[in-house]
Amino acid sequence: MAFKAVLLDIAGVLHDGQAPYPGAIEAVERLARAAVPLRFVTNTSRRTRATTVQRLRDMGFAVAAEQVFTAPLAARAYLEREGLRPLLIIHPDLAPDFAGLETRDPNAVFLADAAEYCGYVELDQAFGLISDGAPLVAVGRNRYFREAGRLHLDAGAFVAALEYASGKPAIVAGKPAPAFFRAVLDDLSVEPAEAIMIGDDVEADVLGALDNGLQACLVQTGKYRAGDEARLAGTGARLAADLVSALDCLTGS
Repeated sequence: MAFKAVLLDIAGVLHDGQAPYPGAIEAVERLARAAVPLRFVTNTSRRTRATTVQRLRDMGFAVAAEQVFTAPLAARAYLEREGLRPLLIIHPDLAPDFAGLETRDPNAVFLADAAEYCGYVELDQAFGLISDGAPLVAVGRNRYFREAGRLHLDAGAFVAALEYASGKPAIVAGKPAPAFFRAVLDDLSVEPAEAIMIGDDVEADVLGALDNGLQACLVQTGKYRAGDEARLAGTGARLAADLVSALDCLTGS
């Protein structure tokens, strides 16, 4: 193999909604049998890491909690490190991952995919804080995600709205932020060029990985849309129909 570790996106690569993609469970097992160090990395922010792990296990994936890196937990680590008290615009299901974090008299904003819990009132409050100098910390810039057979609006659209209104850039906690990839690679004890990222998001997963020195493979499942591969011309990134095909190509099977 031309790599020592694998980073896998979750939604859109392993499953769509509650349904695993054909062969995905066996593909993860195949990596385990080959003793390939594996980490699951996600910008998903409607559920905690614990819930994400249990959801994967319920589908049949053999996943350990310490293998899962989430953008919300990366954001929490950043907020604590910087001594920030955020206005949390998050889905209620994500609240346990932020339990105990000081949020009184907020001096920052954290914006995740809050679904119906992010409306004008919440965005206007965030805008006021940012305009007064508070930093905007975002889970990611993902434009959309795929679930239950169709695309859904993701947090990136709301991040862009606040950046546009305030004129101030967001601090991104998840993919493709260098700090996020560095944390995963440090945990794996490998150099960037020794790891490959497999994902369905051409921007956050694939181009993000390449920008941070990793190898990368775009799978044509999940949020992939026809023509995304055109953005990979000359990058050295791989293209595969799905996770099974990606591993076949990478291992020469």
